[in-house]
Parts: sequence; C-alpha cells; structure tokens
Amino acid sequence: MQKHYLQDLIEPIVCDKGYELVRVLTIGQANPTLQVMIDKLDGTAITVDDCAIVSHALSDMLDAKDPIENRYSLEVSSPGLDRPLTKLVHFERYIGYDVKIETEEKVENRKRFKGKITNVADGNITLAVEDAEYTIPFAAISKAKLVLTDELWEEYQAAHEVADF
Repeated sequence: MQKHYLQDLIEPIVCDKGYELVRVLTIGQANPTLQVMIDKLDGTAITVDDCAIVSHALSDMLDAKDPIENRYSLEVSSPGLDRPLTKLVHFERYIGYDVKIETEEKVENRKRFKGKITNVADGNITLAVEDAEYTIPFAAISKAKLVLTDELWEEYQAAHEVADF
C-alpha cells in the first residue's frame, strides 16, 4: 500500500517536469532510501541535471506531505541499460530485446523466464525462450528487466555517440 501511495504522490510531479516515472522503490529499513527512477520521453539519456531537477521538485513535496516515517534519503536516477520494465508500454517499446521476468504465481509451470519479447497484446507479453514461446500476463509479473547484451550496448553507444578514449 505504501508503494502505490508514494507512486501516486511522485508520478504527477515527475510527469509535470517532462519525464516518465519508471519505478519507485524503498530500500532498507532503519534509514531507508527512496529510489525514484526516471526516464526521458524522447529516449535520450538522463543527465545529472535531470536528476537534480526532479530531486528538488520531489523534495519540496515530500517535505510538505511527509509520507515516510523517520529519516530517509532520496535518490533520483536513470534506469540504466538493464532497466526495469514496470509498465506494459515498456514491454511494447522493447519488443525484440532480451529480458528477465519473474512472476508472482507460476505461469506454464514456472516463475522465472529469460528470453526475447516477441509480442505484446491484450495485456500479455509473449516471450521466446529457447525453443518455446510463453504467454505471460502483465498482471502476473513481479519483476522484469532488460538483459544487457552486446547488441543493446552497441545500440546505446550509437544512439548516444559515446566517444572512445
């Protein structure tokens, strides 16, 4: 319940600043870290300045609403190359890419999958795993992320014109 409440508080501010909210996660117990992952809607790389803009906006709201008991740290970051996939639109965006998926309940007799997204339709993700295809309901997914591959790295370098030193 806390997770959805925090997400509902944070998402409008992130969107108002022109970013997409990827994930909200509270890490730790005693002095937790509130991790907020953001992305740019145009697919360009998140910068330190982007994180600072969102961090300042969130800090003001979090200070006013005080939704977390005790002390905590706020961390605003990019999702990275092996980004979590938290929304159905993320799976649509990454059709053809390798992913790892974990489900709450067994789907076709398993809870862990690693394969290539081949289709997204009707709230389901179709995943090619070795010589089989699995249809996984989005609602059943507890955790999913892109797998860092050579192809993903090369695509990132080309898109962001990373210089060799």
